[in-house]
Amino acid sequence: MARIAGVDIPKQKRGVIALTYIFGIGRSRAKEILSTAQVSEDTKVSEWNDDEIGRIREAVSSLTIEGELRSENQLNIKRLMDIGCYRGIRHRSGLPLRGQRTKNNSRTRKGKRKTVANKKKATK
Repeated sequence: MARIAGVDIPKQKRGVIALTYIFGIGRSRAKEILSTAQVSEDTKVSEWNDDEIGRIREAVSSLTIEGELRSENQLNIKRLMDIGCYRGIRHRSGLPLRGQRTKNNSRTRKGKRKTVANKKKATK
């Protein structure tokens, strides 16, 4: 396996697809990286030589990816929560923040259903 930016990249996949295993790199950015490194998009990772891997590592090193990007995202969310804006409050309470309805759906944000028992009627 080739190791780029601390991530093991699968050898049997094409270069464009393999680079997407790195957090922060999608298909378009992977194509961009391979073009700057002058590596063909269709070649498999197992066919890359050491020189090509070095050029790819060099192209990737200039990007904000993996741990640095994750921490940046977390800091952005923390900032929203600290200033107390609407999105920050929704993050804090674990509810969807982009205007979705919450009556029926949004189970991924709210978690497993919590059943609330009915009130028992008082006897006379």
